[in-house]
Amino acid sequence: MTTRPAGLRERKKQATREALRKAALRLALEQGPENVRVEDIAEAAGVSPRTYNNYFSSREHAIVAAVTAEREERVAAAVAARASDTRLADAVIDAILAHYADPDEHRNDGLLLITTHPALREVFVSTTDAISHPLAAVIAERTSTTDEFTARVLAASVAAAIRVALEQWLQPTAGALAGAGFVVTTGSLPDLLRAALAPLVPALDAAENEQRPAPQ
Repeated sequence: MTTRPAGLRERKKQATREALRKAALRLALEQGPENVRVEDIAEAAGVSPRTYNNYFSSREHAIVAAVTAEREERVAAAVAARASDTRLADAVIDAILAHYADPDEHRNDGLLLITTHPALREVFVSTTDAISHPLAAVIAERTSTTDEFTARVLAASVAAAIRVALEQWLQPTAGALAGAGFVVTTGSLPDLLRAALAPLVPALDAAENEQRPAPQ
């Protein structure tokens, strides 16, 4: 997957998006996410609320975006960067584990904030859908397939598997702490991701093998 250098307009948009993400997370950590308004985030980032709405649909999306930080693009880029003789399923699983199960990321304050607020958890899990489009493009390119539909189905299935793993990992706490929004992380996230993605390996292999000539 080739990428072109971003133009000035795109760089400005990216800078604005980054400023909004950082402002949203900083304010949420300082004040609690329920006390942060869109107007507060926009003011802290030096833009208008109208501009804010061009980038994020809610305060929760901006806060979560500060933690996920274009993760879907990074996963797709990691798959694309693997050597052409690397098995597609291995490239996909390795990229997802690297960008969804980074232990340093899971110790940070942002993820702790997400795990203790139901509205943020819901948005965090839903962000897995964003991986579908960039990953479908990479799958199509790596397999040289002309069947765009198949690539889209495979990428959407990967996104669904990630979502199931995250939902299993972020289990609501039972008992007295449940009302406070606490969760108990269940099991190893890398293991859950591997288990969720395992049923898709034959489909990824089939898509890849269709493009390879039969051995003589």
